[in-house]
Amino acid sequence: MKFTNKIIRLSVFSVLAAAALPAFAGGFGIGTQSGSGTGNAFAGGAAVADDASVVWSNPAGMTALPLGKHVTGALHIVRPSFKFTNTGSAATLPVGTGNGGDGGDWAYIPNGFFAMDISPSLRFGVAFNVPFGLTTEYDTGWHGQLTALKSEIKTININPSLAYKVNDNFSIGGGVSIQRIEAELTAGANLAGTNIFKLGANDVGYGFNIGATLQPSPATRIGLHYRSSIKYKLDGSATFSLAPAGNGPVTADLRTPDSASVSVLHQVSPKLELMGDVTWTKWSNLQQLVVQRTSGAVLTNLLFRWEDTWRVGVGANYKVSDQTKLRFGLAYDRTPTNDIDRTPRLPDQNRTWLAFGVQYKPSKQGILDIGYAHEFVKDAAVNTPTAAGNLVGNFKVKADIFSIQYSHLF
Repeated sequence: MKFTNKIIRLSVFSVLAAAALPAFAGGFGIGTQSGSGTGNAFAGGAAVADDASVVWSNPAGMTALPLGKHVTGALHIVRPSFKFTNTGSAATLPVGTGNGGDGGDWAYIPNGFFAMDISPSLRFGVAFNVPFGLTTEYDTGWHGQLTALKSEIKTININPSLAYKVNDNFSIGGGVSIQRIEAELTAGANLAGTNIFKLGANDVGYGFNIGATLQPSPATRIGLHYRSSIKYKLDGSATFSLAPAGNGPVTADLRTPDSASVSVLHQVSPKLELMGDVTWTKWSNLQQLVVQRTSGAVLTNLLFRWEDTWRVGVGANYKVSDQTKLRFGLAYDRTPTNDIDRTPRLPDQNRTWLAFGVQYKPSKQGILDIGYAHEFVKDAAVNTPTAAGNLVGNFKVKADIFSIQYSHLF
């Protein structure tokens, strides 16, 4: 029995040390929220107020919308790709022979936003969106089956907000977030890969966001926005298909990062507008994750050493006619991970966004936005400890994002 418990604990360490945080947090934050923003690589997000999606990017921007009821719905179709190349695992890791296929797959992300005026100076809005998400799945029998087979993260967020127009040059806004997270991780837990480990957990957390807009001139708007971290007490269960003695409830504390953005929108001419932004994200909140039984026994204490990151974006819109606007965008987004702690659950790396889009107004009340972005991602190296040795190799990573959005003013 003691030997069995030792094997179970070793298997848990193998699975979780390689996987827990990247499947719950880190590089799985979804920056794709508004369909109108996709075409600009989300540059200038806290200063732009094209539609009701501003409720999420900066609630103070609601005061820049025309009076009335604004409804916006968006669908983002995301296709990430994670292809592994083994560069040395075989010598120390006699488990699996393949490279796992493509760990990425199609994902469909819906968002909805609503904004309305309570008075000419006071606005209300609400966002229904997916701030975090992840799905990676590798073929059974690959080199890294002790570290990752399937990782799936789902979140649902509701963010009601208020905005107040202090004067023609200054507005403030803020809101609260109610967010539910669900996670499922699987991996092989023995050398043969026949004992499958599964971890499932969920929780509901709460946060807030505040923002402001400044209009130093009729042609220029500056947006400031802060979003708080959310603390989770994840509750779930760990199961082993061939070792039920290891099954049982588990818990883990997790705090997501807070973030702050500064954005600028400038109207150069009636046809051309430029935008830019800088966003800081406090990924250093995520230094370790302690996974334990509900009895208090610690399964493992995991170190990640994640770092704060900066994202920089620039964009431009060109008005072809009263009905049609073209969008362009470029952004650089650093990863919080490093070559020592990165795992196959999400082999994140620094990325460059290149985006374009088009806006078409079929009527005075309706706006249709279509956007596309490609993420050029640096190769992601992994050197992940497992119960049987290190998984050593590189991932070729890229992602494509297609967005369609419709907004209507009532």
